[in-house]
Amino acid sequence: MTTAVNRAVFARVSSPYFPILTAIFVGVMLISNIAATKAVVLFDWLQFDLGPLHVNGLVTDGAFFLFPLSYVIGDVISEVYGFRAMRRTVGAGFVVILLASLCFWLSIKLPPADFYGSQSSFETVLGSVPQIVAAGLAGYVVGELLNSYVLVKMKERAGERRLWVRLITSTVVGEFFDTLVFCSIAATAIGISTWSDFINYVVIGFVWKTLVEIVVMPATYAIVAYLKRAEPSYREALEAGATGTTHVP
Repeated sequence: MTTAVNRAVFARVSSPYFPILTAIFVGVMLISNIAATKAVVLFDWLQFDLGPLHVNGLVTDGAFFLFPLSYVIGDVISEVYGFRAMRRTVGAGFVVILLASLCFWLSIKLPPADFYGSQSSFETVLGSVPQIVAAGLAGYVVGELLNSYVLVKMKERAGERRLWVRLITSTVVGEFFDTLVFCSIAATAIGISTWSDFINYVVIGFVWKTLVEIVVMPATYAIVAYLKRAEPSYREALEAGATGTTHVP
């Protein structure tokens, strides 16, 4: 029951950083799902055969330069705030991307004005988004949760030591399953129709995302270190853990 008071009352925000990280994560996922509708071939001069794999350039999509950032943010959230916080973030992203897909579908179905001459272009760009969204949702839920789960479980064993090991290991596991699931569903939406291009798409996506994670690891370290110092609850849990009364979440 709510008690009437004669002054303004507001709920406390437990962390000033977690909502920002969640907003950036969800934004990256939303933008990536739209940008990924474009098929991209990089280095089309790169042509060779490797068994059944026929490489004619590196096949990827329009989100290849942005999407790896979601795993960097996911690592930071998992390392500092734990698996439960990452599940909340993944849930928020799921709802927003699903809402975006529904809005795109409704926008396409709405009757266009007589003077609007871009309906077909609008449908071409956003009409494939639902399939990309389905791929993105399936891939990122599986990948991000596996990434977070592996990182947190490794941290429970090693404590604050060997952050680089759990960053790389969790990324390899998460990115592999994310890429495999996403590419399996999204391939036809961006025009991939051969096994060779599909394998190319999966391998390039997985290798690229993993390499990006390794390259930006110094930045990940810096952000994690800053948040561990800045978050009072983390410092308190760390100090309590040192005395044996609790453990870092």
